Order: sequence, then C-alpha cells, then structure tokens
Amino acid sequence: MKKILVTGGLGFIGSHTVVELQNEGYEVVIIDDLSNSTIDVLDKIISITGKEPLYENLDLKNQESVQQFFKKHNTIDGIIHFAASKAVGESVEKPLKYYHNNISTLIYVLEGMKSNKVNNFIFSSSCTVYGQADVMPITEDAPFKTAESPYGNTKQIGEEIIFDTTKVSNLNAIALRYFNPIGAHESAKIGELPIGVPQNLIPYVTQTGAKIREQLSVFGGDYPTPDGTAVRDYIHVVDLAKAHIAAMKRLLENKNNASFEVFNIGTGTGSSVLDVIKAFEKVSGEPLNYKIVDRREGDITEAYADTTLANKELNWQTELNLEDALATAWKWQQTLK
Repeated sequence: MKKILVTGGLGFIGSHTVVELQNEGYEVVIIDDLSNSTIDVLDKIISITGKEPLYENLDLKNQESVQQFFKKHNTIDGIIHFAASKAVGESVEKPLKYYHNNISTLIYVLEGMKSNKVNNFIFSSSCTVYGQADVMPITEDAPFKTAESPYGNTKQIGEEIIFDTTKVSNLNAIALRYFNPIGAHESAKIGELPIGVPQNLIPYVTQTGAKIREQLSVFGGDYPTPDGTAVRDYIHVVDLAKAHIAAMKRLLENKNNASFEVFNIGTGTGSSVLDVIKAFEKVSGEPLNYKIVDRREGDITEAYADTTLANKELNWQTELNLEDALATAWKWQQTLK
C-alpha cells in the first residue's frame, strides 16, 4: 500500500482527493493548519470512506516543523501539494500574504522531500498561469503571460521552482493546471465551505440561493463574450480529484515522459457567469437575485481548456457536467442551514 501525503487535505479539493485516494486503496497522511478549513471535515472523510487518514495540524510556513514532520513520516511515496492561499481578489489586496504562504511553503516541502528521498510530487497549479491567453481553448503550449494577480504569479513561480528542482535532483513532478473546480461530493458530506464571505462564484451563488447573501454581484457585463460576462471552464471537483489519482499513478509506475510534466485539467467547455446562474436556477428551482457591477481587478475575459493531453496521457476524462456540479453544490449548501 503506497503512502501519499496530501497537504491542505481538509480543504475543498484536498478533501475530495483524499476520499478518492482512499477509495483506490492508498494510505493517506494529511497536513492542514485549518486556516481555511475545519477539523470536522476529517470525520466526514472517515464516514464516506470507512477509513481514517493520519492527520497532522502543521503550519507549513514553519520550516523546522516541516523538517520534523518528514523525519517522523519517513515512508511517504508521493506528495500532492494543495496547501496555499487561493483567492484571486484577495491576492491583489494582500500580495505579501500570498507570496509568503504559497512560495515559502512549497520550498520547505521540496526541501523536506529532498532530505528524505521522496521523489513523486503533484503540484496544484492553475489556469491563471496563462493570464489572458490569445487562443481558445488553451493548450499546455500556451505561453505564460504576465500574471493578472499575485495568486496567478505564485503559481507561475511555483512551477518554475519545481522545474528547476527536477533538473538537479531525482524529483519527478506533475503540475496540474486546474480551471475552475466546483461542486461537492455526491454524499453532500464534503464540499466548498469558505470561511467568511466567499471569494469564488459558486459558493456565492448557492449562498444567495439559500438567502444567506442578499445579492450576487456579477463582476463585469461588458466583456467581449456572447453575453458580456466572463467565461470560465467549470470542472466538478470529483472529476478533478480523480485526475490527481491518475497523475500519481503515472509517477509511481514511472510512466512519465519527463521529470516535469504539465496537464490542463478542465472540461474543455466555457460557460459564462450568466450561464452558471441559469443552470443553477434550473437545478435548484430558486431564482437568483443578482446585479451586474464593475469588473474586478485581476479577472480575465475568458479561459477554457484543451484537455487532449490529459485525456491521452493520464487516461482521464470528465464524467460530470455543469448541471451535475451545481446540483451537488446546492445539495451541499442545503446541509449547511
């Protein structure tokens, strides 16, 4: 049984990935400092899978604590690194927080891997590395543009740090460039639960539908898109979690073609904000109170993925659509009342 460390494993994407890892028979160790998650997620993971992952409450910004962790857990076969601050808008307002959280923690984990001869690493990257790409859909060959936000810049820098490390070590790494993860587990036991006011669209949609938020602000109605609102590629979080399993298997079975590989993880379909609102209203039966307001700094016009490479090399594809994702997100929201 292979042992996989999941940093940020009680967060939104992390918790769903832990569930899929355990369903596939992996032994899982979780690091999470609960800065954007809650400890009860651990119990929910156990209730879904019937297995208890090892859990350490640890701040990855503490270099000494990271080194001590790796000395204690010295039989890890691979790492999936989610732990990071992840809100585009907040990163514009608090750039130093984002550079500190997202870059220093990555370096400390890579140092811990090196000193303990852990060689398989999956990095939680993002389509934000492309900035506003010139061509849709976006392939992995699309050049990095100047990042539109400090968050996006931390993902660009993170990939560069990992690539440079693979050149001078035994590290094998895959960066998965996610598009927009949404939805929740079909059990409605785990889902996206931001602390405070949601920074992402879907929790704000579901909270508005549940009358927790009075009104949804749609940032920008004058984009050069079919309906004037920004277009994104929304992928169900369970499909995204399964992509991590496929990527980890690729590394553990030595099937990677290079020491550093990148894959786009999305659906290949772009949906506008108004498309999302209409789809939510359809699956929930709840009319949404929304208002179109000014654009938000750091946002781009459109981004959706060309997933051909991931489909072929990882033998992975999405199984769930936008309505499936919104239905599970709404089911999850209703458990929170």
